[in-house]
Amino acid sequence: MAGDERAGRPPRRLALVLEYDGTRYGGSQYQKNALSIQAELEAALTKLTGESLRVAFAGRTDAGVHARGQVASFATGSQHEVDVFVRGLNHWLPADIAVRRAAEVPMAFDPRRHACSRHYRYTVYNARERSPLWRQQAWHVGAPLDVEAMRRAAASLTGRRDFAAFAGPLSGRGGSTIRTLYRCEVARCLPLITLDMEADAFLPHQVRRTVGALVEVGRGRQSPEEFEAMLRAARPASAGPAAPAHGLCLMRVSYPDLDLLPTDYT
Repeated sequence: MAGDERAGRPPRRLALVLEYDGTRYGGSQYQKNALSIQAELEAALTKLTGESLRVAFAGRTDAGVHARGQVASFATGSQHEVDVFVRGLNHWLPADIAVRRAAEVPMAFDPRRHACSRHYRYTVYNARERSPLWRQQAWHVGAPLDVEAMRRAAASLTGRRDFAAFAGPLSGRGGSTIRTLYRCEVARCLPLITLDMEADAFLPHQVRRTVGALVEVGRGRQSPEEFEAMLRAARPASAGPAAPAHGLCLMRVSYPDLDLLPTDYT
C-alpha cells in the first residue's frame, strides 16, 4: 500500500532536528564495526516509510559526542505529514536518540553546505569529587580553575583566524585551517563551567583542543598571553591536550533563511 501511495508522486525533502546521547555510539556517521546515529535513523526511516533512505548530516560528531540540535536531511516519496515523521520515528528510534522537530525543505537543501554557523557547548564539572550523574555529560576537572584567565584567553580566538594550532589531522592535503569564530564564551555556575563556541565551520577536534588548552590556562600552566602566542604561531596541533569527547555537545546548526530550532531551545 505504501508503494501505491507513492506512485506518481514527486519526491520531497525533509529536515530533522535530532537530539542524542552519543555515549553508546562510534559517531554520527555510518560505520561498519560500531553503532552510529546514521544507521539507527535510517533503520527507523525504513520501518516508518518502507523505503531505503540515505540521510545527510549537518556535521560529523565523534564517538561519545552528544547533540541537542544536529540536523539531518533526506529525500522521500512518503506522503506522511511532518508531525507523523516526528511521532513515528520517535517510536522506532532507541531511547538515546529523538527527533525534536521536522520540516519540509527545498529539494536542493544540503544540511552541511547551506549551514551558516554551528554552535558547540563543552561542559566541565569543576569540583574536587567526581559526579556519577555528570560522568557521561561533562569532563571532571578536580583542580580549581581560574575562569577569568580562561575568559581572557578565549577573547583572543574570535574573528577570522588560522586555527591550525587547534586542529587535528586534516583528511585532505592542503586543506585550509582558516575559520571564522563568532564567539567563544566561558561561563561559570559551579560546579559547572561551560564553554560555548560558534563558528562558520570547525576543524577536526578544534573545540576539544581549544577546551583542553583553556583548561591548561585555568590551571595556571599557561598564561593567556602564551595561549594567544600559540594561536598566532599556528603550529599544527600544538594546542591541547584535547578534552574528552563526552563533555561536548552540538547545540545548534543555523541557516540563513530557515528556522529549525525546537520551541524549547535555550
